[in-house]
Amino acid sequence: MAKRGKNYRKVRATVEDRPYALGEAISLLKSASWTKFDQTMEIAMRLGVDPKHADQMVRGSVVLPHGTGKSARVLVFASGEKIREAEEAGADHVGGEDLAKKIQTEGWLDFDAVVATPDMMRVVGRLGRVLGPRGLMPNPKSGTVTPDVTRAIQEIKAGKVEFRVDKAGVIHAPLGKLSFSDEQLVENTLSLLRTVVRAKPSAAKGKYVQAMHISSTMGPGLTLDESALAQADA
Repeated sequence: MAKRGKNYRKVRATVEDRPYALGEAISLLKSASWTKFDQTMEIAMRLGVDPKHADQMVRGSVVLPHGTGKSARVLVFASGEKIREAEEAGADHVGGEDLAKKIQTEGWLDFDAVVATPDMMRVVGRLGRVLGPRGLMPNPKSGTVTPDVTRAIQEIKAGKVEFRVDKAGVIHAPLGKLSFSDEQLVENTLSLLRTVVRAKPSAAKGKYVQAMHISSTMGPGLTLDESALAQADA
């Protein structure tokens, strides 16, 4: 295990071994930040699902009310009139076979999100092994395979976050920058929690949300108590 720096160890010493209320945890993360750059606050949620079974897969998306603090670079696979529509909506890259070839042969990945019109999935489908493991593969359930490219681009630019449970049953997602106000980070967090809870598969049995932790880019993780779920449900 890599040795932690003195700043991290100093901050870690202030964290108590107990669950924190959401507002309290956010305040602690912000007060404990020592870096010169604006760290991202992230959440990890362990769910009571078995993702090996298709009927227990949890995935979805949410437009955070205050965004992520990052301007996402959007790649759109489109043809015909949809190319102009995507460009006018603010897409950073628009194309078809040319971009697919660039990704396949050059390993080009200078984008944060991918949108595709349904007719272009015949091209995008070949990129599954590259885009899939990076969470970039367009999917109808997340609204990134759609004829309405304008809406998809606008949502991503506004702070849309996609989530998908991993093999261990954990969801990871960004919640905004530490420079956001406490209220903004609370609202972003509750919005994500609300969406994840609503995405509970009918096949999931027992306790659904088993643990929640928030952390900053360089800081330690803090366990959240279950009052956050009650806030999200309010």
